[in-house]
Amino acid sequence: MKGVKLMRGNNFSEDSTASDGAIRVWRNARLATLKEGSARLGTVEKGAILTKDGRIVFAGSEADLPDVSNADAIDLEGRWVTPGLVDCHTHIVYGGNRAREFEMRLEGASYEEIARAGGGIVSSVNATRALSVDELVAVALPRLDTLLAEGVTTIEVKSGYGLNIPSELKMLRAARRLEEVRPVRVVTSYLGAHATPAEYKGRNGDYIDDVVLPGLRQAHAEGLVDAVDGFCEGIAFSTAEIARVFDLARSLGIPVKLHAEQLSNLGGAKLAASYGALSADHVEYLDEDGVKAMAAAGTVAVLLPGAFYAINEKQKPPVKALREAGVSIAIATDSNPGTSPLTSLLLTMNMAATLFRLTVEECIAGATREGGRALGLLSETGTLEAGKSADFAIWDVESLAELVYRIGFNPLHAHVFKGKRFNR
Repeated sequence: MKGVKLMRGNNFSEDSTASDGAIRVWRNARLATLKEGSARLGTVEKGAILTKDGRIVFAGSEADLPDVSNADAIDLEGRWVTPGLVDCHTHIVYGGNRAREFEMRLEGASYEEIARAGGGIVSSVNATRALSVDELVAVALPRLDTLLAEGVTTIEVKSGYGLNIPSELKMLRAARRLEEVRPVRVVTSYLGAHATPAEYKGRNGDYIDDVVLPGLRQAHAEGLVDAVDGFCEGIAFSTAEIARVFDLARSLGIPVKLHAEQLSNLGGAKLAASYGALSADHVEYLDEDGVKAMAAAGTVAVLLPGAFYAINEKQKPPVKALREAGVSIAIATDSNPGTSPLTSLLLTMNMAATLFRLTVEECIAGATREGGRALGLLSETGTLEAGKSADFAIWDVESLAELVYRIGFNPLHAHVFKGKRFNR
């Protein structure tokens, strides 16, 4: 979008010495590599990272570095380095806000009562439909910039507030545009099956026939969709209705994911797992059968403590059962206008620890490696390993626990995306 500066709205600037194709060695660092199967987050006390052409060539002990005589050396002065953070579930492209619904919840209305009264997701539709692609980009940038300022290098962005074909496609185009005007990797999810708009009230099947399925075909034809999502809930869509959407996604070769078991247990996670879903998200009401199905399918559980907190939910996700079954756990902001107006993945980590009793290691892994897994991107990002994109965050902390422990404090020193450093 013309006139948009690289990092409007924060104090980041691209390192003026950076150049494409440069070979750099980032020395004197304490690494959390997050390598699979490694203990203590794969930490290396005196570590280094060698990057070339935007990719990691080496990440490990400085003592094992290959020849770096032709590399630009950057002294990280003992700082901790983690993979770039991955926010694997967001809705940051939308118009308007839902501050009034916040007031209603404070006055005692439940999320379901608000939705059935015409609020909730549907209340964001008119504001979103009224904006152009450029305007949607402009209103999303401050949210995105706040996340980038905390070390986020990969973000998932969903449609779902258009609820007609032109507006759903418009949202996806805006999401794609974000990647052009900011140093971030954007993964798009088509969420046409998010809610039924007013003009289709009581006619979910017609809405799927007229909007969701043809909209998905068009989004796929235009290269706008990386995954297909849905909201399986009593106030949204049944498992049978979601299955129709997933059947088309499978025929098009698009991976799926699902908002499942947030407010009740409809068996959405089990359905998602039967399609080999990348993730099932929320999962507060997930039962044992759903856990087993997710474990067998390798489906990631994405926990969203911001939504749990914002709607004052009481039922917590079955974290113990997920651990025991070996289900991977990711965490994300669920940044959205109604039920999680949250733009801090660092705060999300603290919430996941405090509200759901995740460990420090689970929180950091959930916002890096497991977030990458939930997006099907683990071969590209989420850990510090040779061959992966050079995406990492550099922190001014004494211990990694500070990333989870602190509230309202951002210790990011700088972040690197595809080998380029962005200073704070």
